[in-house]
Amino acid sequence: MDTAYMRMALALAEKGCGYTSPNPRVGALIVRDGEVVGRGFHERYGTDHAEVNALACAGERAEGATLFVTLEPCSIWGKTPPCTEAIISAGVTRVVVPIEDPNPEIAGRGLAALRSAGIAVELGILREEAVRLNAPYLKFRATGLPHVHLKLAVSLDGRVAAGDGGALVISSEKSRALVHRMRSQVDAVLVGVGTVLADNPKLTDRRPEGGKRQPARMVIDSTLKTPDTAELVKDAKENRTIIVTGLETATERRDCLERTGTEIWTAAVGEGGLDLEEILRRAAQQGFLDILCEGGPRLATSLLNAGLVDRVSFFIAPRLIGAGAPAALGTIRFPDCVFSEGCWTTVESDALFTADITTADIMRKGRAAARR
Repeated sequence: MDTAYMRMALALAEKGCGYTSPNPRVGALIVRDGEVVGRGFHERYGTDHAEVNALACAGERAEGATLFVTLEPCSIWGKTPPCTEAIISAGVTRVVVPIEDPNPEIAGRGLAALRSAGIAVELGILREEAVRLNAPYLKFRATGLPHVHLKLAVSLDGRVAAGDGGALVISSEKSRALVHRMRSQVDAVLVGVGTVLADNPKLTDRRPEGGKRQPARMVIDSTLKTPDTAELVKDAKENRTIIVTGLETATERRDCLERTGTEIWTAAVGEGGLDLEEILRRAAQQGFLDILCEGGPRLATSLLNAGLVDRVSFFIAPRLIGAGAPAALGTIRFPDCVFSEGCWTTVESDALFTADITTADIMRKGRAAARR
C-alpha cells in the first residue's frame, strides 16, 4: 500500500508542472488507519508547500497518521515557514519520502529534524519515478542548468520542412495537441530565428481546454533578424518573449523590439554561434528550469552536440518528403552520454519516440552534489 499511496502523491505533484519553478514539484498524501484523510500539492511558486496543504486538508485527523510526500520536507524559512515544523506540530508519526532534497540548505536536514522529533522516516520508495518527476529541479541543483526537452516532428525520411525550406505541417492533429500540452507544463519554449522566419509560430498552448498559463518564448537570434510582425513579438506584452542576440547587434534594432515588450538578452558569440550553455544558465537563474526546444535542425544539432539535451521526443509521421528537403539534424557528435531505453507510442497516425539522455558530465556533477 505504501507504493500505491506514493503513486497517488506523485500524481498530485504533476498538477504543479509549469507553475512551481524554481521550486520542485511536490505532492503529499496523509493516510490514517488505511484511509486517505488529506491531499495537497505545491500549486504555485511562493504559495504553501504540498505538506502544508495536505495537513490543512486533514485537520485533526493528521495526528497519528502517515505522510507520503514526493520530496524531503523543507526545514528552512523561504517564501513560507519550514514544513518540518508543521508536520511535527500536526502529530504525524510516520513520513515516507522517495528522495532527499539536493538543495544544500536542506539536504538531509529535513529528515533529520523529523527523526529528532520521534517521527519514523522511510526513504527510497519509488525513487526513480520521483527523480523523473523532478528532473528539471534536480538537474538545476546539480549543474546550474535547466532541463532541456528537444521535440522534433519528422517524416519517415527524416525531413522537417518542405523542399524549399518553407513551413509544412508534418505531424497529426493529436500530436500537435500533445505538443501544446507540453508547452503548458514547461517554463519556456526555445527556438532559433530560422523557425521564426519560416513558421512564424506563436509557441503558446492553444488547446480549447488549455491556455490557463503560457510559457515564456525564447528565440536564439544572433543578428536580430526577428521581425516586428512576428506573432511572438506582437503579443510580447501579454506573453513573455525573450530574444537572445550577440553583443554587437545594433542598438536601434534592440530598442525597436524592446518597445514591443520583448526582452533582449545578449550573449557571447563564438565560431558556432551564440554560447548556448551561457544562455541556458542565465535562463535557469531566471527560474526557467524546464525548457522545451522546438527549434530547427541547426539549434537541435548544436544543443545535442553540446550535451545540453536531457530528453528527446520525436514525432515520426507516415509520409515521405524527399531528399531535397531539410534534414531534421545535422552531423551529431554525441558527447559521452547514456540513453535510456526509450519508449515508443502511437499518437493518431504518428509514432512517438521518447528517451532520456544523461551525459557523463551531468552524472559526475550529480554524484558530487549528492556527496555534499
